[in-house]
Amino acid sequence: MTPKTKLRAREIRARFAELVGRPGELSDLAQAALLVAAEEDTHVDVSHYISVLDDLGRAGGDRVAAAPGAGIDAFNEFIFEEKNFRGNHNEYYDPRNSFLSDVLDRRVGIPITLSIVYMEVGRRAGLETQGIGMPGHFIVRARENGSLESALVDPFSGKVIDREDCQERLDELFEGNVALTDEHLRSSTTREILARLLTNLKAIYTRAHLYQKALATVERILLLLPDDISEHRDRGALLAQLDRLPEAIWATQLYLQLSTRADDADQVKEQLHLMQRRMAQLN
Repeated sequence: MTPKTKLRAREIRARFAELVGRPGELSDLAQAALLVAAEEDTHVDVSHYISVLDDLGRAGGDRVAAAPGAGIDAFNEFIFEEKNFRGNHNEYYDPRNSFLSDVLDRRVGIPITLSIVYMEVGRRAGLETQGIGMPGHFIVRARENGSLESALVDPFSGKVIDREDCQERLDELFEGNVALTDEHLRSSTTREILARLLTNLKAIYTRAHLYQKALATVERILLLLPDDISEHRDRGALLAQLDRLPEAIWATQLYLQLSTRADDADQVKEQLHLMQRRMAQLN
């Protein structure tokens, strides 16, 4: 990364920090998600992709307005068939699936980014949309303005689903031991959606041993959710992988101080001791 690119990435991080640091609930999901992409690729023009969403929203709104009482079906046909947004089954763990700009360009993504597209375009088209972070999956609740009825939409599969489908998803994950409740279908806040997006990206980068990139996701999760103690643990582990041992030790000690009753406290203490031994050998 060139000095100019590093400076640009720092500027983008500062914009993200300013946006998510505002008091109250975060409202601009699209801008925040695009800033996540822009830090990865500093050539991403956030304003351009906001315009792309606006244009899609206007076109989708025409379809919704032309189908009173069947607006969700009309919008689904527009977004999934006409515009061909779809799940990337073959390259699910490609990091580009987590970047909203790439998803808008390539029309493929993972459940959470496709849900962000659906929510942001749907809102512009006149629908009421809410993201739902189920275990292991992300879906959308959509409603036509003024309607009392809503539909559950799975943007990854491109279809309307029901509670039975959601139960089947839980059965796959938990071998039939967990019954679907209203809590599983609770609407996610914007902060929760962004944190989940970044958590997915952290897992992808960690699996690929791209620890610097994984660390950058942790730092942004902490900007979103400063009280998420587990991210201090992950930050320490990633810093250790990068041989930034003084910082790793500090972050790990902070985690242990903040979570004395954590289930993994003994394991993390052992990791801390290993870091301290490595540090002593360097001295």
